[in-house]
Amino acid sequence: MVASPLADALTGIRVLDLSRLLPGPFLTMVLADMGADVVKIEDPRVGDYLRALPPGKGGIAGRFLAINRGKRSLALDLKNPVARDAFLEMVRKADVVVETFRPGVMVKLGLSYETLAAANPKIVLCSISGFGQTGPYADRAGHDLNYIALAGVLAMGGEADGTPGMPGVQIADLAGGSLWGATAILGALVGRHRTGKGAHLDISMTEGALALLAAEIGNMDCGARPTRGKETLNGGVAGYSVYKTKDDRYLAVGALEPKFWIALNTTIGRPPNVAEIVGKPADQAKTRGELAAIFATKTAAEWNEILGKHDCCVEVILETGELPDHPLHRAREVFFTIDGGEGVGPVLQVRTPLGTPTNPGPPPRLGQHSKAVLAEYGFTPEQIAAFG
Repeated sequence: MVASPLADALTGIRVLDLSRLLPGPFLTMVLADMGADVVKIEDPRVGDYLRALPPGKGGIAGRFLAINRGKRSLALDLKNPVARDAFLEMVRKADVVVETFRPGVMVKLGLSYETLAAANPKIVLCSISGFGQTGPYADRAGHDLNYIALAGVLAMGGEADGTPGMPGVQIADLAGGSLWGATAILGALVGRHRTGKGAHLDISMTEGALALLAAEIGNMDCGARPTRGKETLNGGVAGYSVYKTKDDRYLAVGALEPKFWIALNTTIGRPPNVAEIVGKPADQAKTRGELAAIFATKTAAEWNEILGKHDCCVEVILETGELPDHPLHRAREVFFTIDGGEGVGPVLQVRTPLGTPTNPGPPPRLGQHSKAVLAEYGFTPEQIAAFG
């Protein structure tokens, strides 16, 4: 397996992760993959809620096993003043704190950014929330679907003039929260190197998802009204769409440019007509119907064999279970396994585009590393024993 050039980029960076569920833990996994020392600070009673969501292996949720590699777990009840003070002592030696509580919770815990910065002026606090730390929705509850609704992302998918389509992955959580959060943290660390000062990063998952609409906002500013099912890239043209095959599989067709459109139609035995690429809605519907009839005559495997020999931007839509065995992903070593520990066994992992981490440890059990972590952060055996 080829080592990632970024596998030790963050070696020496200490991250205290107060987050739970998906956005924060995925973000800190990315940091851990780049060599950061990530400690999950978990409630001693329940820990990260994601641990218990089925399905799982060895009593640990599959989702938890997938996004918590290379981290350590410290059980600490931050509502306990002694534990809170211990956390602040850790902040003095840390570089980054990640939290995904509702706005105001850190203040109630006595861990506001001002308090953290007083302990360590270089600390970078990344706060990920649904609607941001300020504004009229700061205290409002929500989930990914709510965030992408207010971001305009949900409205862009689905049939024209129909119900918005439900995304298959958490766009606001991962793209809106995790990835923007990771980007912000890396930027803050670079800025700190220059200024010597930390920062409080306010990452709104709604705004993070909305930023993905930048190109569509550009169209809107020019007088267009972007809408679902009618734009070039969301179902409005026959050359950029999904088609069913004879064996009830699906093909993703992205033959937008003239050369690809000509190659596609020539290969499937249909007269190429470049004007069809920009045809009016009625013409697009006619073209779509003709393509649908042709693609329905062969299986997905047959079309893959035929079209794969030509540059026409068509791929078989893979189901999740097919991903690890696909030749592209095998060749690129996208999937790998780690030892999940006693009772779990091998755990399938997917690397990020940043590369495969070097010998990542298994996802931690709740409180598994409490004594070792506290000792590393300078606590005496007597102090550690006081935590139980």
